[in-house]
Amino acid sequence: MGQNLAMDVNAATPLLGGLSPAAFMRRHWQKKPLLVRQAWPGVAPPLPRAALFELAGQEGVESRLVQCKGPRPQDWQVRHGPLPRRALPPVARPGWTLLVQGLDLHVPAAHEMLSHFRFVPDARLDDLMVSWASPEGGVGPHVDAYDVFLIQVQGRRRWRVSPPTRGGEPAWVEGAPLKRLRNFEPTLDWVLEPGDMLYLPPYWGHDGTAVGGDCMTCSAGFRVPAAGELARELLLRLSEEEGSPTLYRDPKQQATTQPGLIPPALDAFARQALQRQLADPLALPRALGEILTEPKPNVWFDARDSSDEPGAALHLDARTRMAYDERHVFINGESFVAGGRDARLMRSLADARALSARERRALSAGAAELIEDWRSAGWLHEVMA
Repeated sequence: MGQNLAMDVNAATPLLGGLSPAAFMRRHWQKKPLLVRQAWPGVAPPLPRAALFELAGQEGVESRLVQCKGPRPQDWQVRHGPLPRRALPPVARPGWTLLVQGLDLHVPAAHEMLSHFRFVPDARLDDLMVSWASPEGGVGPHVDAYDVFLIQVQGRRRWRVSPPTRGGEPAWVEGAPLKRLRNFEPTLDWVLEPGDMLYLPPYWGHDGTAVGGDCMTCSAGFRVPAAGELARELLLRLSEEEGSPTLYRDPKQQATTQPGLIPPALDAFARQALQRQLADPLALPRALGEILTEPKPNVWFDARDSSDEPGAALHLDARTRMAYDERHVFINGESFVAGGRDARLMRSLADARALSARERRALSAGAAELIEDWRSAGWLHEVMA
């Protein structure tokens, strides 16, 4: 996923309807939808229908089957994978949808498709989901808390869209197995053909329904850390860095007639514990980088033998997450201090997701050893000439 390293963010692109990435981010990102006809001329599904059905049956692949069994919202059914082929209805039966999450982790063509959206920081880019639907299939009117690009790759799908609810959270249908909007009043209505793309900001209501059968839509989604959840993860990560634990002591504690009162000294100890964790100015950015590059729970890597071509070019594994800040390089939840030429080369690897043979030879001995450790762990691979 490195083909866009040299992207000119100020150059117009058909993908965004003639807008440059810079203009798109200013005008539309988290602001208003954008429909682009033929954003992706000649687009092909990242995998055939039969291969998608087979993938949905595998362990470690996140998949869902959504079926409409009647006219009421409560009549919808959701089944989570693995989904063997016998669990899927006949393709001609109306009203069902197969969703496969994280397709970019399993299918190179999906990984390449996701790379076209790297004008948004990788720290925000999440995954490529594919939705296959039979006639009239869909998941009902709903909202997403994240930005999404909906790319029609096969068949046709009708999208009805409504603006965000004013003054609060949207109302949901009670008792429904899916979070469906109770009051959905679409103001926009489009039918997308293969190659068309629709961008939706967070919390815009939308309802996509297959027009005819064999409808496949790819969704490029984005990560949206919640403040409270991120704070908990940061504090947990920071606490793991502490060496020998500092234990609370109260040798001057007197007998009390108020046993339910929290001692002021214990309150002060707790405050000092937090302040101590944040005393190192690099601690917070280091913890953040490690969290943002942590692989998904269902991701694992295949260890490799020693290198046969230690001078070959390198590329990151599709499942590897890599990032950097001013002082660190982060990869798959680990952090490393980097400076000088090594830092520049490591940043190039993160941006391009590849390192040429010439750049690899320019690494210091210590950085080259680190690269070899990553290669042995399966985090990156050599490109044989």
